[in-house]
Amino acid sequence: MKKEIAIFLTAIMFFTRIPCPKNIDHSPEILTKSSRYFSLVGIIVGSFGALIYYLSQFLFNDSISILLSIAATIWITGAFHEDGFADVCDGFGGGWTKEKILTIMKDSRVGTYGIVGLGILLAIKHQSLAELDIFTCILAIISGHAISRFAATTLIYTEPYVQDIDKSKIKPSAVGITKKDVLICGLFAIIPLLFFLNSWVFLTFIPVLITKYLLAKYFHKWIGGHTGDCAGATQQLTEVVFYLSLIILL
Repeated sequence: MKKEIAIFLTAIMFFTRIPCPKNIDHSPEILTKSSRYFSLVGIIVGSFGALIYYLSQFLFNDSISILLSIAATIWITGAFHEDGFADVCDGFGGGWTKEKILTIMKDSRVGTYGIVGLGILLAIKHQSLAELDIFTCILAIISGHAISRFAATTLIYTEPYVQDIDKSKIKPSAVGITKKDVLICGLFAIIPLLFFLNSWVFLTFIPVLITKYLLAKYFHKWIGGHTGDCAGATQQLTEVVFYLSLIILL
């Protein structure tokens, strides 16, 4: 039990700003196993965003409440996944070789592709959530963060990790995860969907996993696998796809 707690806290430590004990064993082996809790981290992040959304409803209109919710999830994760998405937009938008793409993604500066891509992504995320009623929106925020992190986990599982050109700046990535880790992560992704009390909502897995599959094919074609930025971009895009799919279904 103590080891599992350490594995879970490792996932929390790497992907959120939530304070964790400093003496956690976050070795590469533990980081790899922490992938089983990525969807659970998504539930925690989504629940925080949903709470901010709900409380904001007492003071502001729905649109502002959604913006504050999105800002809250960005704050609690340190814009970890948004940064990855922006890097992918810049890298694949401006690079035409594997080496060039990886070099651009490694650059801490954000370019035009990243700014435009992130702006459009956040706008779609906001407008999608604005289409839902309060109760559904709360469940959608929690579910979207959970299922999208499951999709990112499957990307890490199916695609080889592409090492950074600069070996001294290799980003943490849970490589070598097992089927058991993916299965546990998937079970956590399912939990929030149960609260919709509508079996049709499980069909959202289809477009989410199709999106992940297409992204995996695209990443493999250009760089031969995935990087941490690719996983972050997958999380962001599948989260939006989940919201859009939910609108169509409900």
